Amino acid sequence: MRVIDEFKAFIARGNVVDLAVGVVIGSAFAKITSSLVDGLVMPVLGMVTGGIKVDQWKLVLKPATLDAAGKVADPEIALMYGTVLQAAIDFLIIAFVIFLFLRAYNRLRAPAAAEPPKPAEDVLLLREIRDLMKERSAAGP
Repeated sequence: MRVIDEFKAFIARGNVVDLAVGVVIGSAFAKITSSLVDGLVMPVLGMVTGGIKVDQWKLVLKPATLDAAGKVADPEIALMYGTVLQAAIDFLIIAFVIFLFLRAYNRLRAPAAAEPPKPAEDVLLLREIRDLMKERSAAGP
């Protein structure tokens, strides 16, 4: 089999197509959740923290030094822990939104609680016979 034929067979598999669709939908979903975080959650968090953006939080190890002309002679060295915190917040919000989406999806997919199927006619007859035999044995000989 030629490489092109093998590649066509590989691409035509259902799971590869499903994976591709999942990646495309996932990237679109990531944009939605990123806008949710950037547009709704972070402004509130910024207001609570006094206007400071979380991704700008840092621990300065060595401040920048300026030369006589006011230009940066030696850049600042800092640990940018705010970017890690921002990524963690994004992850938690994305995970929570996906959880809510899947929860709603599973509830929609779950069949409604249907009443149990009625037993077959022969089973009903056998139950009646059983009950009659119990009544006769309880009544005595």
